[in-house]
Amino acid sequence: MKPSALAHARARSFGPLPLGPGAPAPAGMTRLTRADSTGQALPTWPDGATPSLLEEYQVPPVAVERSGETRRVLAAVLKCCWTDLSVDPWPGVPAPVELVLDTYRALIGRTDDLMRNWAIGALRRLHDSAWVAVDDGLVSLGPRCALWPVESHAQLQELVRRIPEPDRAELTVVADADIVAAAEPAPGGGMRAETGAAEFDDLLGGYDERRRAELVAAYMAVEHAAEPVQEARFAALRDPALRHTLAEMLARRGRVLVQHRERWTSGYDDGCAPALEPPGPAAEGWALGVSERAVLTLVLVHSVAIPRAEGLLPEDSWLSPHPTPVEELRRHTQVPIGELESALRVLRHAGLLTQVKAGEEAGGYVPGPQFHRLTPAARRRLQEELILAAGPHTPLAAAVRARRSAP
Repeated sequence: MKPSALAHARARSFGPLPLGPGAPAPAGMTRLTRADSTGQALPTWPDGATPSLLEEYQVPPVAVERSGETRRVLAAVLKCCWTDLSVDPWPGVPAPVELVLDTYRALIGRTDDLMRNWAIGALRRLHDSAWVAVDDGLVSLGPRCALWPVESHAQLQELVRRIPEPDRAELTVVADADIVAAAEPAPGGGMRAETGAAEFDDLLGGYDERRRAELVAAYMAVEHAAEPVQEARFAALRDPALRHTLAEMLARRGRVLVQHRERWTSGYDDGCAPALEPPGPAAEGWALGVSERAVLTLVLVHSVAIPRAEGLLPEDSWLSPHPTPVEELRRHTQVPIGELESALRVLRHAGLLTQVKAGEEAGGYVPGPQFHRLTPAARRRLQEELILAAGPHTPLAAAVRARRSAP
């Protein structure tokens, strides 16, 4: 597999790709360069399309937890950080967290503690997904904001103008400007965006405008839709020749098409597995830790393995209508409650778990939509890992270990 495909797979898995001084961004990525010539790289969308394209096809995108609060907090950050509307919004200037929270309060017209807690949670989610950068009491626009298309800037400017200014009492301890000045260098400060080499022109150049648009639409759908999409909805999935080109586009980013009867999605190429090991401390916020893996394993055991053993699930299903209650997780893990709640939050945010209600019962957690994206080989590996976790001393587990140790 080409290094550029592995780089794209790592960027999708761990977030913006760190780059050394002067190192170029892989094809299909935008380089965000710091003053010392180090930087980050982010994948760009083909033909300038964005996931908002899914709205035209009435295809739901991946759900965002508390999406309303998250969007409003991002708007408040934009209001505070984009102080000069005559220039591009990114990288903007840093702003104190309290100013962002006050702007959010002014936007929603409420000042109670619950709204503040929701706003702080939204800031955490935005930071984890690289839409904002929170550091030492300051908030900056994150690297993903550098990918906002120029065509959207006028709409963003109108949004910023309509957000009210917060009614803030004069600070008697430290002024906002002093907080910003004391925290230099500010996160994202002095960075510039450099568009990299085009990636798909040789594949798309041979098609007319209509078929090219169909390929881009299908690409965005399989990569960014919450669930596998119907083949009948997209010409590039129905036509074998176009589907072959779509598979080539995905392959350049370390991805493959995954079929579920007459529905399609995308997943990591099995050859990317070694590249998806955590690259070091820079990816600690993106890789699953011990607590997250333990909680995910418990949910898979109680929501998938046990119902499957009882004949309630098909053999090949990794999705389940049988939620694992939080009380069950607390009883069967030694993870402290605080870590358990943090692990559940990380797993929800990654799409690996979904919180559901079960009628009048308390509900619980089931495997999330990311399990749609498993390739057949990945499904088999996960099945074996679940056997080893749920019954390490069973004959079946012994057979799995023997097969893996065979030359």
